[in-house]
Amino acid sequence: MTSPSRYHLLLESGGPPVQHGWWSREETARDKFRRWVGEYGSMPDARIILTDDNGDVLAVWPDPR
Repeated sequence: MTSPSRYHLLLESGGPPVQHGWWSREETARDKFRRWVGEYGSMPDARIILTDDNGDVLAVWPDPR
């Protein structure tokens, strides 16, 4: 497996994706993740997922645990 070179953020709200974006730096993508939680977290059935281009899930909101 290679080192990730891009990070994907996905916003869902009980259906098809509402918004998504790609970033080349993990730090930037994690910052966007935190911002999206604040901006979109109150949407009905909101779910925000951060993955890398290897398909590994790095963060999910709300936390499924």
